[in-house]
Amino acid sequence: MQKKYNINYRILIIFTIIFNIFSCYSFADQEDNSINISAPSAILMDYNTGKIIYEKNAHEKMYPASTTKLMTAILTLENCNLDDTAIVSHNAVFSIPSGYTNANLQVDEELTINDLLHVLLIPSANDAAVVLAEHIAGSVESFATMMNTRAVELGCTGTHFVNPNGIHNEDHYSTAYDLALIARHAMSFDTIREIVKITKYTLPASNKYEKTDRIFTTTNHLILNEKNNKDYYEYATGLKTGYTNAAKYCLVSSAEKDNMNFISVVLGAEKSTRFSDSKNLLNYGFSNYTIKNIATANEVFKVISPQNASKESPSLNVLYENSINAFMKSSDVDKDLQPIIELDENMKAPISKGNVIGKISYEIEGITYESNLIAGQDIYPDSTVLLILKIVTVILLLFIIGNILFTKKNKKKRKKHKKHF
Repeated sequence: MQKKYNINYRILIIFTIIFNIFSCYSFADQEDNSINISAPSAILMDYNTGKIIYEKNAHEKMYPASTTKLMTAILTLENCNLDDTAIVSHNAVFSIPSGYTNANLQVDEELTINDLLHVLLIPSANDAAVVLAEHIAGSVESFATMMNTRAVELGCTGTHFVNPNGIHNEDHYSTAYDLALIARHAMSFDTIREIVKITKYTLPASNKYEKTDRIFTTTNHLILNEKNNKDYYEYATGLKTGYTNAAKYCLVSSAEKDNMNFISVVLGAEKSTRFSDSKNLLNYGFSNYTIKNIATANEVFKVISPQNASKESPSLNVLYENSINAFMKSSDVDKDLQPIIELDENMKAPISKGNVIGKISYEIEGITYESNLIAGQDIYPDSTVLLILKIVTVILLLFIIGNILFTKKNKKKRKKHKKHF
């Protein structure tokens, strides 16, 4: 009877374990299936923390097409001034294959870096990308080397560029994850943030083109607020489209709402789903995550009583130096958060207002949020202690002076003694 009981008990344990395992997988599948993404590769990242919210084959190597131009824009701003002038080469005009977008640039035309960046990012002009590459590095090949070096520095592990524009090449590839990293860095530049929100741009007349009829419209329908545009997304703030026959339809997007800022990447999509996939990703982020204010700058964390404090200031307000705003799942907002505190509870007066006296941090889903703890006011030492310190100081000074005078007197006696001798 005992053996039968043990066997049944073991079977029950095994069944429970298997049930829990499948339950976990079902939960994960249900969570993923709540986002309808048809593209073969995609990712959603929180801009502020870099946290990955959703990913689908995010590390699979894909052709990035014109989303490449985000790296070109980064290197341009890291190496040029906006009012610098670049000259359009013969290669920049005639190296662009038929069917690829261009800005109708003219050989030997002089344009500012600012103008070139606008046509690079708004209509996705491939000739502008070559002009910038040659201006910065001397050649497309040398610029590609710079691109690959910078990609590694940003943390990319599955990226290799051979040109500045994304014109198809089998050795030119990236991943959704890497493009999210690149996009996150690109959005740290105010100039890029401003340009990728612009829907129309006109190139000014130049030394080689007198007209002002080079008018361009953005290729990013998420930001194009027009009556019949079903792809418009009110929270969109950019970023960059891409398309080649091999890459299919690509889109790196950014959107901002309720102090949250997300970056999404969709690669290899169909024409009809590039924008809808991106909106689904972004909506998932805004619906399931939030920003929780844990602390506000100069808010009192706690009150302590420093040692040797005067009767006039016996207590010290310990303040947060900075606000702490944590990015978290909406379902976790009401959870009790336990901080890690570094604070000397036995600190002694005197203490100056604003001095850093500790640190507080919160660990939430692998991300650390922290702030220094500072003194809220001046804390003076007790007057009795001060009096004792003054007396000790006076006695010490008198001792030193007496010692000096005694030494001098002895030296004089020795000199007289020597003369007498």
